[in-house]
Amino acid sequence: MTILQAAAALRAGKTTSRKLTEEAFARIRALNPRLNAFLTLMEETAAVQAARADDELSIGIDRGPLHGIPVAVKDVFETHGIRTTCGSKLFASYVPERDAAVVEKLHAAGAVLTGKTSMHELAFGITSNNPHFGPVRNPWNPEHIPGGSSGGSGAAVASRMVFMAMGSDTGGSIRVPAAYCGCVGLKPTFGRVSRYGVMPLDFTLDHMGPLTRSVRDAAVVLEAIAGPDPRDETCAAEPPGPCVPEENPSLEGLRVGWPENYYFDRVAPEMEQAARQAAEACGRAGAEIVPVRMPDLNAYNLVARVIVQSEAAALMERYLDRRELFGADVLALLEQGRLLSATDYLNAQRLRRMMQREFHGIWNHCDCLLTPCTPTGAPRLGATTIAVGPEEEDVRLASTRLVRAVNLLGLPALSAPCGFTAQRLPLGIQIIGQAFEEALVLRVGQAIEHRLQLKLKPPVA
Repeated sequence: MTILQAAAALRAGKTTSRKLTEEAFARIRALNPRLNAFLTLMEETAAVQAARADDELSIGIDRGPLHGIPVAVKDVFETHGIRTTCGSKLFASYVPERDAAVVEKLHAAGAVLTGKTSMHELAFGITSNNPHFGPVRNPWNPEHIPGGSSGGSGAAVASRMVFMAMGSDTGGSIRVPAAYCGCVGLKPTFGRVSRYGVMPLDFTLDHMGPLTRSVRDAAVVLEAIAGPDPRDETCAAEPPGPCVPEENPSLEGLRVGWPENYYFDRVAPEMEQAARQAAEACGRAGAEIVPVRMPDLNAYNLVARVIVQSEAAALMERYLDRRELFGADVLALLEQGRLLSATDYLNAQRLRRMMQREFHGIWNHCDCLLTPCTPTGAPRLGATTIAVGPEEEDVRLASTRLVRAVNLLGLPALSAPCGFTAQRLPLGIQIIGQAFEEALVLRVGQAIEHRLQLKLKPPVA
């Protein structure tokens, strides 16, 4: 059941928010000991919120499709009176006195907040193998990673613990877990969603967005959480418009770009085949598939890594004398960031502006891009390298190779399921659009979802 289906059932009297919430916690109790998707549960407050939602709906107070729906947020979103750890021992006892802007908006929409999802330490990694709170596991195969850093959110949604879980994305941390876990992940345009009250990894690359069971659900959530916020100076002033696509949208007149280079240079054959099936689905919906020549995205990724390592090191500088409180992989990345000079950082930001202008030329040829989200399905838990054809690649670099540049550009991107590996691990397609064109990106994703009709129930669920 999706958010929209549950919302219809609530209004038809076929279920209640209390029942949906009880079912959510029953699944969490059954599955979380194995998957470790949740770090902190909020069962008592969720029961109060569910009861309030039922009472309000019964007297005609309707806050929209999220009213009474059980959801979760990644443990970077501050929650008043509830610990917010950022997956780190440094903040294991931190209890905020405020709600993040996204949490405020979810409350205003009547959503039922069940808890905080597990994640990679400090949101600085792709595996969600957390040395302090334990690894998050993939519901399709618990011996594989769920992706990161929003791995708990991906696992919670894919295993049907909740209908939606918020994530953050600095270099793919929403889209990669969505691809590896077989759910939908939306990284909105930079500035579309307020970052107020979110524990940052990076000043200029962090994006906030939802992981959901369907494309239309992601649109529902975006409508609820997006919009201007004077407390976040990077937040866009323009309010978002409606973006929930029709169930079977037409793509007539749309030019969908198919990369001629880079995106298929080193991907598994099954990933390329699944991506081609997604392109064919777009074609059946009326889109024109057009070849597009890409710029040097390896250079884009290098610039993005310089920025994130510099800014993350600056953010964590005050804590780096307490080395024993960091995991080895995160500490190594922070130390690398400290070695970068101010010249390196400023040149990276200068190149970023040049690359944004260069990439904008892509839109003369197409309205959106269709690419693989990751080169392969989810790697095994504990693996440090992954085989992509005859080559071995670092797991982190391989997992983010096809998604990181979009953060540098600040563009909206959606990951949606498009197939499976031979081992029945999910694969995700990435749809990239122009700034603030989330509605178009979601329409393309919905056209693919509607036509592929994939069965997305993982074995653990």
